[in-house]
Amino acid sequence: MATLAVTGRADLTGAQWAVLERLLPRGRKPVRPVTWTKRQLIDGIRWRARAGAPWRDVPPAYGPWQTVYGLFRRWQRDGTWRSILTALQGRADAAGLITWDVSVDSTVARAHQHAAGARKRGDLQAEPPGGLEAEPADHGLGRSRGGLTTKVHLACEQGQKPLSVVITAGQRGDSPQFRVVLE
Repeated sequence: MATLAVTGRADLTGAQWAVLERLLPRGRKPVRPVTWTKRQLIDGIRWRARAGAPWRDVPPAYGPWQTVYGLFRRWQRDGTWRSILTALQGRADAAGLITWDVSVDSTVARAHQHAAGARKRGDLQAEPPGGLEAEPADHGLGRSRGGLTTKVHLACEQGQKPLSVVITAGQRGDSPQFRVVLE
């Protein structure tokens, strides 16, 4: 029985890659030959985010899941994703693609039952949480009437493109987070 290809359908186009490639950090020259291109790895990260699958289920065409996750996590910790997003938003704003009538809202999501098993002290983890910014003490999880929950605060422009996301514990109020999400 033939298998259905899960790669390629929503991968970056040549034009999208041309724009994104200019925004990527320039690292030192690799010591070993490159087996997986940045484009393949980024497509793997995009596939995982779109599918909502575990990292281990990233298709092999994008590279080993450990390599895909490693790039994602490294760039998350050093702020690369944030700088790419900021640059893309600046580019869209310069092209007049962002309407600056901003809407802010939030929603509560119930945490998975396994979320309750996280270590109380992040410094005891093999790889401590965070990166450029300190991880909050509650890691975006808190107790509310619904149990263990997370609240997602989102600012988006009128073209329905997200501008900013802040994640807090579920019991946090919306008003105190208004300024944070706008900044």
